Amino acid sequence: QVQLVESGGGLVQAGGSLRLSCAASGRTFGSLYMGWFRQAPGKEREFVARISRSGGSTYVTDSVKGRFTISRDNAKNTVYLQMNSLKPEDTAVYYCAANDVSPSVVPAPYEYRYWGQGTQVTVSS
Repeated sequence: QVQLVESGGGLVQAGGSLRLSCAASGRTFGSLYMGWFRQAPGKEREFVARISRSGGSTYVTDSVKGRFTISRDNAKNTVYLQMNSLKPEDTAVYYCAANDVSPSVVPAPYEYRYWGQGTQVTVSS
């Protein structure tokens, strides 16, 4: 069983930055495909970014392209989401996700088997 624990959320003003971390345990981290999703109040959970097992391939959704970067450190069993130029519409609970099988280019939540508990990100205007 894979356990995922997110951290790094908080309250930030528009234009500010945050870095989310997700620490994984219970499996060889380098064998996992990792992703970040977010869910705003009253909305469905949406894909934000994903990264391959080696970290050599990444993809972010269009709404955060140029502002968010996903990365991983397999030696530290951790995946990161660097968020810059934050906007009020980025406000959501951010979830880390992991899977044993490579997801699609723009994955749906059901494509990830393991989930963290989420961390709140609030961007004030």
